[in-house]
Amino acid sequence: MDSGPASLVVKVTCGTEALERLNQAFTVAATALAADVEVSLWLTGDATRTMLPGGAEGVELPYAVPLADLRDTLLDGARVTVCAQCAARRGITEDDVLAGVAIRGAAAFVEELMAPGARALVY
Repeated sequence: MDSGPASLVVKVTCGTEALERLNQAFTVAATALAADVEVSLWLTGDATRTMLPGGAEGVELPYAVPLADLRDTLLDGARVTVCAQCAARRGITEDDVLAGVAIRGAAAFVEELMAPGARALVY
């Protein structure tokens, strides 16, 4: 029985304080996108700051693609969402985030997780 096309929901729960985990989440999401997988990237906690202008520029990890390049790839082809509560706690509004980034709540996250064929990874 076919459950529909596969999609990948990647939730990032860390910022640059856990740079390897942050970069890995973006790398996996971008790799899935390159493999024609439907990707939804959710940013919580300090990961939300990566979707602000300048928030990923200059963030580099040896032997890894620069975070800004991965972010731009994801903005071009994935659904990118910042957690509404996390944004509110940081004073981030729709006017602050980069073009193409949505601010949505937990109900939207659960809806994506429950979609037929959805797979989820949390970093």
